[in-house]
Amino acid sequence: MAKLTSEFEVTCPCCSATLVIDANLKRVVRHEEPPSANRPELDDAQKILAEQAARRESLFQQSFDAEKNRGDALSKRLEEALRQAKEEPITKPMRDFDLD
Repeated sequence: MAKLTSEFEVTCPCCSATLVIDANLKRVVRHEEPPSANRPELDDAQKILAEQAARRESLFQQSFDAEKNRGDALSKRLEEALRQAKEEPITKPMRDFDLD
């Protein structure tokens, strides 16, 4: 399209679109959207949805396994603490006024 002498191009600072402004009309007469490289194609939608579903299922399975094994880990820690408490000698705790 032919560009008139009263038209000039400006790049939008927000979205990087190219705006063509007519100085006589004092309005935008044409705009061009910037190319977006990270926009997914509609043909890939099924693949993207399947990948996200697999990721959610994987995260759920990890959380489920961690919660299932949590009781075992807590019981092992309790047994370790009880064993350690039996091995340590019983001593009378020191109080602040006993130090004087």
